[in-house]
Amino acid sequence: MILIVGGTFQGKKAFAEKLLNEKREDFTDGTSCAFSDIYHAKVLFHFHEYIRRMLEQEMSVQDLAEQLWMKNPDLVLISNELGYGVVPMDVFDRNYRETTGRVCTEIASEADAVYRVVCGIGTKIK
Repeated sequence: MILIVGGTFQGKKAFAEKLLNEKREDFTDGTSCAFSDIYHAKVLFHFHEYIRRMLEQEMSVQDLAEQLWMKNPDLVLISNELGYGVVPMDVFDRNYRETTGRVCTEIASEADAVYRVVCGIGTKIK
């Protein structure tokens, strides 16, 4: 598993495309895919939005990282970093931000590689 993180509009998808030699049309979008798509996708971008949708549907994300390792260990996940900036006033948004950070932390702990992308430049941090 590979995790690619970075701020909004920092070139994470373009970096992944070059890194993996994959076409963007082969990427799965976490904002709109079926929840089951994550278990057979090669690359899932907007992973943070996938988690938001799960929370909005009141689905548990407690064992999401473990399920991904078991069912799709070669998955590449692309997620925005949400932990910087102003803490949201809204309870749901605070929970979403914290949950996304915790899930990404779990995934990073077992991932083969973790990259952080800033201004289109990817740095391997694991």
